[in-house]
Amino acid sequence: MNIAILIAGGSGHRMNQDIPKQFLNVYDKPVIVYTLEGFQRHPEIDAIGVVCLDGWHEVLRAYAKQFGISKLRWITSGGETAQESIRNGVFRLRDECAPDDIVIIHDGIRPMVEDFVLSDILIQCRLHGNAVTSLPYNEQIFVADNEVSTTKYIPRDTLRRVSTPQAYRYEKLLWAYEKAFAENIGIQASTYANTLMVDLGERLYFAAGSEKNIKLTTKDDFELFKTYMKMERDSWLK
Repeated sequence: MNIAILIAGGSGHRMNQDIPKQFLNVYDKPVIVYTLEGFQRHPEIDAIGVVCLDGWHEVLRAYAKQFGISKLRWITSGGETAQESIRNGVFRLRDECAPDDIVIIHDGIRPMVEDFVLSDILIQCRLHGNAVTSLPYNEQIFVADNEVSTTKYIPRDTLRRVSTPQAYRYEKLLWAYEKAFAENIGIQASTYANTLMVDLGERLYFAAGSEKNIKLTTKDDFELFKTYMKMERDSWLK
């Protein structure tokens, strides 16, 4: 099976809204539903689990029913950190997954996951055992010597931007989260499944990414998402 775990356990306090940002409406549809729809429509995704903020489980079930998300099978409570939320989702699948099943981890507030991204991440994970969505880095990166100057840069052709979705064989993913939390490896703030794997000595493999795959963190991100939703591609562009 190919199973998606959507991480939607955050409170979204940085947005300063009355409800979590994954439940904010954009054109009369909650953000989390747009994300769910991306996995619902892909023919190779067999089931979806969501790691959800406590108090919102039944709201999520109601939205899934309203918008026809028939692949939603599990809702699990989130943790205090992103890593705890991912761990909760991974552990929830202990009795559901075979060792070779592929588990895709994705941010619930990245609502524009595209079919070709999901297809490629599954292809690469079958080949290598894992795959992470990635894009080239197109800006120059300089290392600060102090607050006002620098004498060193990092060649941008050595850099990749990595985000979600990320895919892993379930057996390896379960091993990683059991070991990481037992030994306090790679679970500090601002880490994720990909950084945890590297901290445990694993090699990651790149898959296709998309510039549309934005994470809705700020109000400006929401405005950009709304722009993408209304955007029409010119027919003359190759």
